[in-house]
Amino acid sequence: MADRWYVASALLGREDMAELNLNRQGFHVWMPRQTRVVRHARRRHEKRVPFFPGYIFVSLDVDRQRWRSVNGTFGVNSLVMQGERPLPCPDGLIEGLQALTDDEGIFNVAVGLRQGDVVRVISGPFAELVGTLVRHDGLGRARILLQMMHGEIAVALPVKSLVPVASN
Repeated sequence: MADRWYVASALLGREDMAELNLNRQGFHVWMPRQTRVVRHARRRHEKRVPFFPGYIFVSLDVDRQRWRSVNGTFGVNSLVMQGERPLPCPDGLIEGLQALTDDEGIFNVAVGLRQGDVVRVISGPFAELVGTLVRHDGLGRARILLQMMHGEIAVALPVKSLVPVASN
């Protein structure tokens, strides 16, 4: 059996420690990150934080590797299990997420979006509506033309609330 991706539950706020310790043991690990603006004492700074807080992805061959040592790694609670064995991620899920990661390792849905793409809104008051991407500003905002009320209406939405519609 070849390597598959698995999800490990990490201690909240200790994901970087879990990643470091798993790498030291020779495991191939991936943790998508996002940039968050932190305000404190009238100062703003950007901080790289996990996109999925409390979770980290580990590539394993459960038939050849000593996967139980992941559960004993400092910073890790345990692998997500199904019975007595780790539960693998669906094929292609992690690869699809990695394709949405920019050169700096930041998860950015806008990486996969281009002007003219058909997108679906996944959250907010316009959830499940489909529209055409007019532009995105690289700062997290997108302008789309939503197909509603027998026409198109221009709205500005967060890029993270959009996903590309698969073309047939």
